[in-house]
Amino acid sequence: MDAVSTVEGEVRELIRRSGLDPARDAREVRQLVRDAVADYDERSLHGGLPALADLDAAAKSVLDAVAGLGPLQGYLEDPRVEEIWINAPGKVFVARDGVAELTTTILTAADVRDLVERMLRTTGRRVDLSSPFVDATLADGSRLHVVIPDITREHWLVNIRKFVVKADHLDDLVRLGTLTRQAARFLDAAVVSGLNILVAGGTQAGKTTMLNCLAAAIPPRERVVTCEEVFELKIPLRDVASMQCRQPSLEGTGEVPLRRLVTEALRMRPSRIIVGEVRQAESLDLLIALNSGLPGMCSLHANSAREAVTKMCTLPLLAGENVGSRFVVPTVAGSVDVVVHLGLDRDGVRRVREVAAVPGRVEAGVVEIADLFVRRDGQLRRADGFPPHPDRFERAGYDLVTLLAQEAS
Repeated sequence: MDAVSTVEGEVRELIRRSGLDPARDAREVRQLVRDAVADYDERSLHGGLPALADLDAAAKSVLDAVAGLGPLQGYLEDPRVEEIWINAPGKVFVARDGVAELTTTILTAADVRDLVERMLRTTGRRVDLSSPFVDATLADGSRLHVVIPDITREHWLVNIRKFVVKADHLDDLVRLGTLTRQAARFLDAAVVSGLNILVAGGTQAGKTTMLNCLAAAIPPRERVVTCEEVFELKIPLRDVASMQCRQPSLEGTGEVPLRRLVTEALRMRPSRIIVGEVRQAESLDLLIALNSGLPGMCSLHANSAREAVTKMCTLPLLAGENVGSRFVVPTVAGSVDVVVHLGLDRDGVRRVREVAAVPGRVEAGVVEIADLFVRRDGQLRRADGFPPHPDRFERAGYDLVTLLAQEAS
């Protein structure tokens, strides 16, 4: 056993004897680790014990092991790392600045299970044979997803998606190169004017960040209610009510699905409703809410603005046999106003690929869309479409023609 492992064992015993909780008593545990490292270093001077090469490094390693996530803690603290995933104990990957890489970190199967147990301890969620999937929000806001055998072939699969705050407002996205200033001004005006916005894109395209930035443009006097699978949205407003889903108990009872949250949100006096991501039948409840005059936003996975609208016409059909496309298609046309489609490019930068409007017309069962901004020659450029509800822009104090005027090249 090396010197650091010896100190770690001593610290674990001291924590057990003192009754400290590393998650709750962080300051006391940090001091205990420093004292233990200093004591060990003094004892090693008299011989018989291997010396610690670097006291500060040893203290951090021990603290990470007893109060953090051990070998993964460094990645969690690295601001360039956006996501960590484990395919096998010897295959730990990270996405650094949007680019995936295999790390040199080697774990054991027991290490992986211990890390998952430690992460779930304060979340009230579980993963076992009866519930082999789990989604949870960690204390720092990161999202944890775990799948275990026999759903997986052999090993536990772990994903930790960090909440890396690179943008809080649409102006931040302009600075990062995600969209142009004109597109940001339009989206800001669309939010203030109360248009319903759909954010679409693939995995890791920046949909949640875009929702957060759009939500930051909501007038401060409005009340926002959010519904999510797990808490991810960080909306900088004073009147925000946030809800997340709940897993069923061991007896199979008590589950709260996303569809229930959308229904409950309508009873909470919302000025706006935001659904983190629609995947199934909850899309129907959201459409009904938006169609009733309640402004809102949501995100979903789609490869383009057109496919996002098509998907919104399909997902509500999962709600039951009595829900047909003759009802859903015109409801989508009348409820969704703007679609923002994002993508993750090979250089690791998230960029808006298109912004489209839904004028409200249906032709031969297909919802029409009009391009507002499209990416040409690597630049997001103004197209020739216009959004619906120009009267709402006017009431909010915006001149839509000036807002969307073609900028000189």
